[in-house]
Amino acid sequence: MSAAPDKWRPSLALVIFAVLTTVGVLPLVGLFFFRLYDNQLIRQTQAELIAQSRVLATIYAQEVEARLGSGLTLGAEVPPGVLPDPGDQFTPIRPALDLTANDLLRRRPDAQAAPRPAQQAYVEIGAKLTPIIRETQKVTLAGFRILDPQGVVIAGRQEVGQSLAHIEEVADALHGQYRATLRNRVPDKPPPPIYSFSRGLGVHVFSAMPVIVNNRVAGVIYTTRTPSNIFDHLYQERAKFVLAGLAVILGTIAIGLVFSRTITLPMRELIERAARISRGDREAFQPLRHYGTREFAQLSHSFLGMAEQLARRSDYIATFSAHLTHELKSPLTSIKGAAELLQDSLQGKSDALTPAEQKTFVANILSDTERLEAMAQRLRELARAESLPQNERTELAPVIADLKTRFPASVISACGSLDRPIGMSGEKALIVLSHLADNAMRHKARAIRLEAVDERTTLRLTVSNDGEPISVPNRDRIFDAFFTTRRDQGGTGMGLAIARAVMASHGGSIRLKPTDEGAAFELQFPVA
Repeated sequence: MSAAPDKWRPSLALVIFAVLTTVGVLPLVGLFFFRLYDNQLIRQTQAELIAQSRVLATIYAQEVEARLGSGLTLGAEVPPGVLPDPGDQFTPIRPALDLTANDLLRRRPDAQAAPRPAQQAYVEIGAKLTPIIRETQKVTLAGFRILDPQGVVIAGRQEVGQSLAHIEEVADALHGQYRATLRNRVPDKPPPPIYSFSRGLGVHVFSAMPVIVNNRVAGVIYTTRTPSNIFDHLYQERAKFVLAGLAVILGTIAIGLVFSRTITLPMRELIERAARISRGDREAFQPLRHYGTREFAQLSHSFLGMAEQLARRSDYIATFSAHLTHELKSPLTSIKGAAELLQDSLQGKSDALTPAEQKTFVANILSDTERLEAMAQRLRELARAESLPQNERTELAPVIADLKTRFPASVISACGSLDRPIGMSGEKALIVLSHLADNAMRHKARAIRLEAVDERTTLRLTVSNDGEPISVPNRDRIFDAFFTTRRDQGGTGMGLAIARAVMASHGGSIRLKPTDEGAAFELQFPVA
């Protein structure tokens, strides 16, 4: 089976982490957006009130300066730390209200009776500015109160003649410091949660701008307005938010497609392949059309490889069982026939067998029994050869020494990298070489030569002999179990099959090399 193309794929953990992070961040982004947007609207309102108040404060200051000679009394002296640096050309007041800070106060307290009325000059100034603030209010929708240095209202639609000096922001302004606050519109209403979407709907922005004349407070421009409704803004910008909603929908669809392509589709295809394999479909061993992630590529490759190996194993067992049944049938039939004839002769059911015939039948029984014993031994060797190796290690030099001891009648010579450790036990390496030597001896070989070549990751061993050559028709069958050309001599046909099984179970290989004389085999041992 061909392996999956080796290319970069995101891991399953990375895909899940990215999707979960995205899903987890989206609500926070939405809440953060509403909070920022609400704050932006509030600060925009504060900035507008600052601009409007500053214009009125300039006009008010000019009116006060024009009346200073008539005995007009100014308020508290402004502390030095509050006054701007005379060298600064620009001294902007930046909006700083924040819904998440402690800027939200309860509803503005009601006006109180003034301890003493405002001076007539301030009342005249208020009357002069009243038309200006009314015209301004028609456009800006802001509420205006103009206060004298004592906090008494001298201009405004309501509360004229009353005092607002007890209000926090006004009190700060009467001491020369600008102050802005957020207040609830509904009395005794608890402050809404930080992330409330409708938070901007129930608040008022209050701005208290001091009027400074000769480093003293000449009055306060006190303004208020409700911030723009965030939902009104959303409606006005509905086209943009529709596009944003479509982007979110498309993003969600994209996430779904990513999950489908990287997880769902490969999983379904792998499940479908498993069902086809269970029905015996051999075409299902082909690689998947799409793997999605590294884990699915590895999983599918391992699964299909395992399934293909099990299928081959199943075929091998079925074929092996058929061959074994055929091989056992002949000696068992011969033993049974000879035993029945001997039994009939002893019971007098047939003509008595001569002693020579009895010896022949007994010899046939013993011969077939020996063949069955040899076959059983080979089967045990085959089972042991196919067992998985466990940290096995040996060198060829001592194995070849044991081989020479086992076959003293043969001339066995060896050369090359015999001291390079291989990943196989000495016992199994001796099994492989013994079967090759036995096979050579039975085909009239007098000399066996072994040559080892170190190829870094493998050790190549060539085993050649000067015996009878292998015929061309038999070259493709010599490693098949039970195939033998000397069955009449007791051959089981399992020697080379066992040698191949041992090599394959250890990650090696064995093949027949083309040669003009004798036979030669090339073995590839994995190095330890």
